[in-house]
Amino acid sequence: MNNYSYLNGFILLGFTDQPQLEKTISGVVSFFYMIALMGNIAIILVSLLDIHLQTPMYFFLRNLSILDLCYTTNIVPQMLVNIWSQNKRITFSGCIIQLFIDMILCSVECMLLAVMSYDRYNAVCKPLHYMVVMNPKLCQGLLAMAWLIGIMNCMILSPYAISLPRCGNHHLDHFFCEMSAMIKIACVDTTAMEVTTFGMCLVIVLVPLLLILISYGFIVVAVLRIKSAIGRKKAFGTCSSHLIVVSIFYGTVIYMYIQPGNSPSQYEGKLLSIFYSIITPSINPLIYTLRNKEVKEAMKRLARKEKGS
Repeated sequence: MNNYSYLNGFILLGFTDQPQLEKTISGVVSFFYMIALMGNIAIILVSLLDIHLQTPMYFFLRNLSILDLCYTTNIVPQMLVNIWSQNKRITFSGCIIQLFIDMILCSVECMLLAVMSYDRYNAVCKPLHYMVVMNPKLCQGLLAMAWLIGIMNCMILSPYAISLPRCGNHHLDHFFCEMSAMIKIACVDTTAMEVTTFGMCLVIVLVPLLLILISYGFIVVAVLRIKSAIGRKKAFGTCSSHLIVVSIFYGTVIYMYIQPGNSPSQYEGKLLSIFYSIITPSINPLIYTLRNKEVKEAMKRLARKEKGS
């Protein structure tokens, strides 16, 4: 029943029913993709090259930038090719690779944002022991745990979505190979698959979010105990960028995948997917650079060093 998909792949419909909107979206996506590339590459290079940024916070920030870079690159090039080409087809193997990468990276980002909140908790609540607690071995272990959970989540859900019979239907109503779009074209009852997917989303999204809220609860208490207004501002300033990124990412993902009541329409879902998979990764480096004095100072030092050489 799936032979057609194996031989001819899938057709990504995207926004083909609205050609004018499709062209506008391609321009917006191209613009934000360039920002995502430049911003995330800049953060990766600066955090690697500047000795002052060799701390746990920037270790995790660098890995977040690598994730965002891979996440957008997994989706955008294929999306732009499909928009500007008459051929909207993606090979079966290309679709599966895109689905696997999307599932893994999205899950890892949920975990990584929770790990970063734990790092901020230690920086604010245990400043004297921060470098001892957040030692390189623990940081690498937390990162490895995030990747392991992301891969396990992908290995549980993706094979089921791939193996669902489609009875010759190979038109995906999306601009990339996304889990819910693949489930919707199945020609069998997918209730069990949808319940499993919803359950995994609850675990992958809400458990890290709960850990983030607990961490920031302790941070708020610690900040309020600081008598100096300048000290409170400085302590909260180290967390504000991460809090903004968490709010944008989790707000969009929760609204799309685990909101109570009716889920978003397929059209609304596609627009939301563009936001959290393309626009958000381009906003992240701007938030961390424009609101972070250490990163801006590091960029100035590297620019002066480049001029001097």
